Amino acid sequence: MSAGLKTVIFLSFVLAAGFLLVILSCALWNNWLPLLVAFTFVLAPLPNSICYRCARADDISPEYNSAYVDFGRFLTGVLVATGFCLPIILEHSDLIQPGACWMSIAGGLLVYGTILVYSGWFGQDNDDDAF
Repeated sequence: MSAGLKTVIFLSFVLAAGFLLVILSCALWNNWLPLLVAFTFVLAPLPNSICYRCARADDISPEYNSAYVDFGRFLTGVLVATGFCLPIILEHSDLIQPGACWMSIAGGLLVYGTILVYSGWFGQDNDDDAF
């Protein structure tokens, strides 16, 4: 097997383990509120990728606009902070158990980390191949 295939298999295992932790944090305590954490961590990379596409120079506008990239990073930061803080707030208000809080945070970290590693490893654009 090549190094790329081994990496994809490892990342899929880590992603599955992250989702398993989030689902177990919901199922073991019979409360499905920690599932919101998985949604925030899955949605977190989207603003970066969308705003990066908007900031690139194209045929209409030849200049690069970094305001889009900054706004995308801001939205990603908001979503990541929400993913960390939401289970803590739910646990503090006694809506979920402490074990569910820490399991959902750990699962969310695995999910978001997998998405970051995959996009960093395989998401590099090679503009040299266009010509």
